[in-house]
Amino acid sequence: MMNFIHILVDVIEVILAWFILLPTVLLLIYGLIKLFRINNSPLVKVKENKTRKQFNIAAIIPAHTDLTLVPPLVDSLLKQTYHNFHIYIIADNCEKVDLHYTDPRIKILIPEKPFHNKTRSIDMAIDNFEEPHEVFVIFDSDNLVRPDYMEVLNTYFNMGYRAVQTHMLPKNTDTLYARMDAAGNHYCNFLDRLARMELGLSANIWGLGIAVETSLYKQILYQNFPGSFRKLGGFDKRMQAEMVKTIPQIAYAVEAVVYDEKIQNGAALQKQRTRWISAYFSAVPDALTVIWKGVTTFSLDRMYFGLNLLRPPLFIMMLTALFLCIFNIWFSPEWAVFWAAAIIVFVLTFFTIVTVMSRDASIFKAMFFLPLFMWRQVKGLLRISDAGKDFLRTQNTKVVYIEEMLEKQKI
Repeated sequence: MMNFIHILVDVIEVILAWFILLPTVLLLIYGLIKLFRINNSPLVKVKENKTRKQFNIAAIIPAHTDLTLVPPLVDSLLKQTYHNFHIYIIADNCEKVDLHYTDPRIKILIPEKPFHNKTRSIDMAIDNFEEPHEVFVIFDSDNLVRPDYMEVLNTYFNMGYRAVQTHMLPKNTDTLYARMDAAGNHYCNFLDRLARMELGLSANIWGLGIAVETSLYKQILYQNFPGSFRKLGGFDKRMQAEMVKTIPQIAYAVEAVVYDEKIQNGAALQKQRTRWISAYFSAVPDALTVIWKGVTTFSLDRMYFGLNLLRPPLFIMMLTALFLCIFNIWFSPEWAVFWAAAIIVFVLTFFTIVTVMSRDASIFKAMFFLPLFMWRQVKGLLRISDAGKDFLRTQNTKVVYIEEMLEKQKI
């Protein structure tokens, strides 16, 4: 029995070591790619393709309870350099719908009864498409997009990709928690998206700024989940797992920038992370199916994707590594030294990645307060049973227009 426990602990340590040291390996590979000036962007490759299709795109904005932040997003969409698209606004459970547009490309949909469900809002938009849109993009109501956003997406779909995650940047960094939240986003953008795209692997998706072929979406939700697709949380982890099992690659368009509002305070962070932690544990079975699909199809991409879906939230990994470091001081000094070194290497790698992904000095300084961020996540874990309750929904309030963001970014 003791031998079994010892072997189990060793296996857990090896897997955890893989997750903690992987960012360092990817950072080194990325550095070599940039050193030799290798550019894998489809924007470069597409220059060789003289014939370009103009995809008919739908921008779907599921708004829940509040439409305050919708006008800035619509404004940024109307200023696109690409024009072959329509905008669908779903006002779910909004008491006052005071939106007035003369542009025929904009359609406002109001459910007869509140959905309280993002997937059902998306479904309503699809059912009311004015044209047979080949591709659609999902936004959160607090988003903004750069003027070339749709143009870049059209380029990626011309390259044959069927699902494209766009590059999420912070819309606000005015509070300490917003800056720490932004630091985490920059890290995840590199680890789960940019580095993978450079290596030809599928990127993880966010719940926003994800562009998908309409036919692919219908195949996954209507065929793979018959009768139950309305219960899915939009583009959640289960949706992501099904996508990677269905198509060769989920692309990442770092050139297509979407701005997203960051968490303002600790209480809001705790609410958000409670839902995210719950989603992680519920997605474990789907991660295993992706790994198995990769094994049976000899797909390194799927195996890698599924394995990383099993990766615990960062604060859990760090706390576990710290525990193992202290625990092994008495039982295995060599492992104690290893874990101490691994934690130091990871912290240095984290700081380096965020510095590579962002030039904002305030975000760099905020990283020194990340233990406070982790504490809020621990509190969120302790309230995981509340994950599905409405009072844990976070509110966004920053009314900002795209001109302000472009000026801020000095573009």
